[in-house]
Amino acid sequence: MSQVSDSSTRDVSQPKMHKKSVLEIRDVDIFYGENKAVNNISFNIRRNRITAIIGPSGCGKSTLLRSLNRMNDFVEGARVEGELLFANENLYSNDVDPVEVRRRIGMVFQKPNPFPKSIYDNIAWGPKINGFSGATDELVEKSLKQAALWGEVKDRLHDSALNLSGGQQQRLCIARALAMEPEVLLMDEPCSALDPISTAHIEDLMFELKEQYTIVIVTHNMQQAARISDYTAFMEMGDLIEFNVTKRIFTRPAVKRTEEYVTGRFG
Repeated sequence: MSQVSDSSTRDVSQPKMHKKSVLEIRDVDIFYGENKAVNNISFNIRRNRITAIIGPSGCGKSTLLRSLNRMNDFVEGARVEGELLFANENLYSNDVDPVEVRRRIGMVFQKPNPFPKSIYDNIAWGPKINGFSGATDELVEKSLKQAALWGEVKDRLHDSALNLSGGQQQRLCIARALAMEPEVLLMDEPCSALDPISTAHIEDLMFELKEQYTIVIVTHNMQQAARISDYTAFMEMGDLIEFNVTKRIFTRPAVKRTEEYVTGRFG
């Protein structure tokens, strides 16, 4: 793996941990067995903002994203070194419950993956098995409204979720994640399998959701990253090449390699 060291090819300068940061990534390395997939990455994720992670296929961006709620625990041989701080606590400390981490840091995957259950049960199932004792009907309605889906499904809540369109299924998966009342929502290329109209729905939804949630999104779509995110991290071959506010990344990047990528010269 190439190592990027001189200042002309790497710029990861950023403010120190701000009180409005919700996650802090400190000197993180991620391995699959002996293979190092992510190399010494550090940056902060601000509360109630959208942070995009961009870069070529295989650069480690999804690996990094999954590390933020310990989804890599399910991959044999995966390990994380360094610190991932959430509410000033290292997510990988021995006394941290990974199930609780995934409740507080939810995730939406690349392809919609609704359960083979009713629309209603897709939302209600997770809270129920986690001991939710409130009004389930209200929770289902609230979650579907937050995901801008309620108006389309309120009269068929007991129909199979598999009968929904692809875009509706993805919004259902977002509603399912929101029903767990997370603080952070991770989204791994959530629009890559969707048509342009459904993509626009999801992007509009993200703008609304960041009023209440912190969002981290992996995307291959440069236009999408430029449209929706407040901050952008550009990765290549496991390295963080540049991190900054999105406008700066796309108009005045500090690193030539970033400019080459966002203007389509490679990737």
